[in-house]
Amino acid sequence: MRIVIAGGHGQIALRLERLLSAGDYEVAGIIRDAAQADALRQAGAEPVLCDLESASVDHVAGILRDADVAVFAAGAGPGSGIGRKDTVDRGAAVLFADAAERAGVRRFLMVSSMGADAYHGGDEVFDAYLRAKGEADDHVRTRLGLEWTVLRPGSLIDDAGTGLVRLEAQTGRGAVPRDDVAAVLAELIETPATAGLTLELISGSTPVPVAVKDVAGN
Repeated sequence: MRIVIAGGHGQIALRLERLLSAGDYEVAGIIRDAAQADALRQAGAEPVLCDLESASVDHVAGILRDADVAVFAAGAGPGSGIGRKDTVDRGAAVLFADAAERAGVRRFLMVSSMGADAYHGGDEVFDAYLRAKGEADDHVRTRLGLEWTVLRPGSLIDDAGTGLVRLEAQTGRGAVPRDDVAAVLAELIETPATAGLTLELISGSTPVPVAVKDVAGN
């Protein structure tokens, strides 16, 4: 199985690449900076250079042509302004979903954010981020050619993962280690019965495989 991850040098993406490559998947990560390539290779992923802020749908579809699963894990980052929330968190996600559909990639995972809402109010950068993520999620959910799952983690932390989570349509606020987000994504890849679901994720008491199995088909 070939999996292509947008935002391949991100903190969640690198963790996911390590998990998937250890499981003998063929993994590629899209990066915009060639200096990041060695980090992806060390994680077991093939680096693919492409700027999703300026690339065409056709170009990205070409990258995805042989993929079985597409994962959007890119983000403008905490130091970026309102403009890049739109061009990356919304625009690049929309482009990637459209390209996946054009390339015939059925399975699509979107790493979103708890609180994402296209109609979220406020003028701060984080407000713009939540609107951008909400708009991107809404777009993905209109793509009839995709078997999509939207994952909305709570506050991301760098503590070691516990493998114990709460994964539901609505969990309430909470934090979750990036390790556990990556573990859930890996499990979702293997669970196509989660297609069509938007799921919130925080730390909890249920082992990751059980938590994913429990929501599958709901």
